[in-house]
Amino acid sequence: MVVALLALGLSRVKPAAPSVEKSGVWIDTVRRGAMLRAVKGPGTLVPEHIRWITADTAGRVERIHLRPGAPVKADTLLIELSNPDVMLQSLEAERQVSSAEADLLALKSNLASDRLKQEAAVAQLETDAADARRRAEADRKLHAKAMLSDIDTGLSSDRANDLTERLRLGKDTVQVIQRSLADRTRAVSDQLEKLRAVARFRKQLVDSMKVRAGDDGILQDLPLELGQWVTPGTLLAKVVQPGELKAELRIPETQARDVALGQRVEVDTRNGIVPGHVRRVNPAASQGTVLVEVELEGALPKGARPDLTVEGTIEIEKLPDVLFVGRPAGAQPESTVELYRLAAGSDTAQRTRVALGRSSVNTIEVKGGLSEGDRVVLSDMSAWDASETVRLR
Repeated sequence: MVVALLALGLSRVKPAAPSVEKSGVWIDTVRRGAMLRAVKGPGTLVPEHIRWITADTAGRVERIHLRPGAPVKADTLLIELSNPDVMLQSLEAERQVSSAEADLLALKSNLASDRLKQEAAVAQLETDAADARRRAEADRKLHAKAMLSDIDTGLSSDRANDLTERLRLGKDTVQVIQRSLADRTRAVSDQLEKLRAVARFRKQLVDSMKVRAGDDGILQDLPLELGQWVTPGTLLAKVVQPGELKAELRIPETQARDVALGQRVEVDTRNGIVPGHVRRVNPAASQGTVLVEVELEGALPKGARPDLTVEGTIEIEKLPDVLFVGRPAGAQPESTVELYRLAAGSDTAQRTRVALGRSSVNTIEVKGGLSEGDRVVLSDMSAWDASETVRLR
């Protein structure tokens, strides 16, 4: 009987709460007040103005005058390329221009000569027609006096009429030649201009093989070696203005939904904090992040340079009077989690269901389950899921 009672008593004794090393967990106190919502993400400093210098034509790298890091002016020579085919094409284009110019001069000369010949013929016709009219008039007077036959009078009149008509046709021919001179000259001139445009383009390709910076700044990149063959469109160099930088942050897409234009940003360059504001938010996500472009304000700290790794914190909003606590491990906004709450004046923590609200980088709003002044364990306690109570030692 005694043994049975002892066994029943032991079965009703609750197992002892597991112990957890207090120094190995993160404990925070629930507070009430203003909470700043923010999101954080890594990024890089990027120049505001970048000139990408690409190859206009294929060629072989013959000379490299500067290497990355050198200051450059717009007309600074960076690289020299060579391509015999491009040189030959330019010379052939110039030859075609010279040939077309000679053809135009010859055409103008021939048309001018034809016009002069026709004008001389018209002048002769004017003289002959005037003489024929005088003869016809004299013959009519003689015929009136019966001193000339009808046949002779008719012949002289017909000759005068014939020369008058030939004179009219000759003058029309002169006008046709003049119009033809303008039209044919214009057509050949247009063709000549096209050939000149081709020649200028070929000359530009030859000139482009002497690659210049195009802008004042710093030569940031020049990924070429002597003898390397490049094709049209190949990146030859990159020139930046190092004093004008912006930050490009990569914010997790789950946190980027509240990011908006104009929001304040603090960019940590590891050598100082630079303020700024959101200038652009990429409408598409890539690899789980959203690109946010930040315009920096004020002077940059020493050591700030393009492609420098930074970390940015974007201020979403300031909640004036809320209950909040440090963000538990793995907690998501607008969710419900179970946290261990420490009893007042005790080292025992009881599992408690907590409703969470809006979150920030390191804090999260508490909507229910906790009160101001409560102390909770924020570390991952999944190893003690089977226990409702743990003891912190």
